[in-house]
Amino acid sequence: MKRIGLIGVGEIGRALVEGLCEGVGEAPEVFLSPRGAGTAAELAGCHRTVRVCADNQAVVDSSEIVLIAVRREQRHEALAGLRVDGDKTVVNVMAGVRNDELRKSLGGEAPIVRAIPLPTVRERRSVTVTCPSHPLVDALFEELGGALPVADEAAFDVFSALTGTLTTHYSYLAALTTWATGHGIGGDEAERYVRSLFQGVGRSLGDEARTLHQLAADHETPGGNNERIRTTWFDAANSAALTTALDGLLGDLG
Repeated sequence: MKRIGLIGVGEIGRALVEGLCEGVGEAPEVFLSPRGAGTAAELAGCHRTVRVCADNQAVVDSSEIVLIAVRREQRHEALAGLRVDGDKTVVNVMAGVRNDELRKSLGGEAPIVRAIPLPTVRERRSVTVTCPSHPLVDALFEELGGALPVADEAAFDVFSALTGTLTTHYSYLAALTTWATGHGIGGDEAERYVRSLFQGVGRSLGDEARTLHQLAADHETPGGNNERIRTTWFDAANSAALTTALDGLLGDLG
C-alpha cells in the first residue's frame, strides 16, 4: 500500500482512515493535515501508522497519493501556495469541484482523479466511482470495497446525482416511523422494526444475480400490500417528480 496523504479530515476523511487502518494486516502510512485538528489527533492516537503533519505541504511531501477532501468553499484557502510535484497522484474528493478547476489551483503535472467515497468505506464495503481510471487510485478503492471507474466527468456527474439521494432514503425511513407512531406504536418499537425491515433489504441487495426489478418482483405478491403501495404512492407522477429532481441536480453539477 502506498503512502497516503489526506487534506481535510471530516466525516469522509475519518471513514477513509478507519477503512485503511482498522482490522488490516499491514496498515499504510497515512499523513493527515492539521485541519480538523481534534479528529486528526484522535485518529493518530488510535492508529500507529497515522501521523498529523505540521501543514498541508508536509502532507503532500510525505505522500505518494494525496486525497483532497476539504469543503468546496474552503479549497482556495486550504490549497493556497501548495506545490504538488508530478510524481504524486491527487485524488479529488471535493463535491462539485471538477478536475480542471482543481488543476488551476494546483498547477503542475500530477495526475488528478475524482472520486466519490461514501462513509461505508470505513467498513470496506463502499463501491467508489473514480474518473478517470488510474491504477493506483483504483487499487486504493478496491481495498475499501471496490472501484467503479467511469470514462468522463459527464458520467461521473450522473453518479454524483445518485449519491444525492442518500439522505432522502433515511428521511423516507423516518417518515415511516413517524406514521407508525401516529397510529399508537411506540417510537422505539417503530424505529426498531423499520430498521430491521430495511436491513433485510440491504442484505437482499447483495444478491447481484438478480436485477433490482427482479428483486422488487420477488418481494411483491400480485394484488398484495407491496403492490398497492408501489402503485398508489410511487405512481407515474411521483416517479416523474423524482426524475425532474435528479435532472435538475445533474444540470447544476455539469
